[in-house]
Amino acid sequence: MKDKVLRALDSIRPGLQADGGDVELVDVDIQGKVLIKLVGNCGGCPMSEITLQQGIERIVKMQVPEVTSVEAI
Repeated sequence: MKDKVLRALDSIRPGLQADGGDVELVDVDIQGKVLIKLVGNCGGCPMSEITLQQGIERIVKMQVPEVTSVEAI
């Protein structure tokens, strides 16, 4: 599942990088919980929670149905 999540994040990455940010995969547990780290401009952006929930989590769950949640650490 980790490889699928990495591919999903790779599909999101160009949009984040265009704004000076990025996303790093920290872990994927056996229950489908994905931990990520928002870096660059995304790390301190006041809109990062919206980016996480409406962008990253939505797309990752769509591409990898086994994912139950995506959380930033």
